[in-house]
Amino acid sequence: MDSSSLLLALLNDMFFASIPAVGFALVFNVPQKALKYCAIGGALGHGCRFLLMHYGVPIEWATLCAATLVGMIGVHWSHRFLAHPKVFTVAAMIPMVPGVFAFKAMIAIVEINHKGYNPQLLAALMDNGVKAVFIVAALAIGLAMPGLLFYRRRPVV
Repeated sequence: MDSSSLLLALLNDMFFASIPAVGFALVFNVPQKALKYCAIGGALGHGCRFLLMHYGVPIEWATLCAATLVGMIGVHWSHRFLAHPKVFTVAAMIPMVPGVFAFKAMIAIVEINHKGYNPQLLAALMDNGVKAVFIVAALAIGLAMPGLLFYRRRPVV
């Protein structure tokens, strides 16, 4: 993939990631002035994950890095605009939720229940289920990372 098609794919990914970020920000009653920052955060997080995965980083680690980036930017914006960091970060994390992996795991459970045990179905269940759990954990840890690093009463080391 040459650099111009990578840039176009990245911009496409970031644009379409900003839409659910704004949608969920509206559901969470985020103030209207903060909606553009939720869109930017969702786009930056998903774009970061897209680039890391393009260069060979597994989706779990790419999600952790992207969630940490969104968390750090959210803390910066919270200081700048005197709002809670969750105003900017929670909706920005939504585009990275592993819906496809969770869906495939649930479909495998239903098929095992309906058709009976099959090693391929069990492998699909385990692969997709574990991947979904690790991605959700990466989102949670990345969201908590600024608090763990900057707001501790005792030093980390």
